[in-house]
Formats: sequence, structure tokens, C-alpha cells
Amino acid sequence: MNEPIDTDKDGNVLTLMDVMATEDCICDELDTRIKSEQLRKYIRECLSVREMEILTMRYGLDGRSPLTQREVASKMDISRSYVYLIAYYK
Repeated sequence: MNEPIDTDKDGNVLTLMDVMATEDCICDELDTRIKSEQLRKYIRECLSVREMEILTMRYGLDGRSPLTQREVASKMDISRSYVYLIAYYK
């Protein structure tokens, strides 16, 4: 992995590790996916449909952009404080 395989445009030695390296870490991505699935399971098993909708909108759990407390409250016709309670204490 650390043996020279080529050189870059400036003449610096490139190794296989240099060529294959990315900014993303596979371990971090896998950990995020596992935790996301655990969260979805918890939401399905422990919350009401309404609470699930609130959390999904608030944190963008459906892949959409997260909404503010005010936006969620407006869409659900509930108070902002109720959104806060669900989002932070459930």
C-alpha cells in the first residue's frame, strides 16, 4: 500500500494509499447508517404516529431538509413548545 506506484505532476511520489484515499471514512458512514436505523426502529416502536411525523419533519429523517420548530408547528397546527417537547424529551 505504501510502495511508490507513480508520481504526480510536481514529481512527488504517489503510493496506492494516496490514490485510494478519500475524505470520507467508511467506518463513520457505516456507524451513521447503523445509528440511523436504530433511531428509525425506536421511533416506529415507541412513538405515536403524530410524534413520529413531528420528529421526521424536525430532523429531516425522511431525507428532506430539516424544518425549524416554527415550520413544523405551522404544518402540524400545534404550538412550537409542543414541537420542542417532542423533539427534545421523547
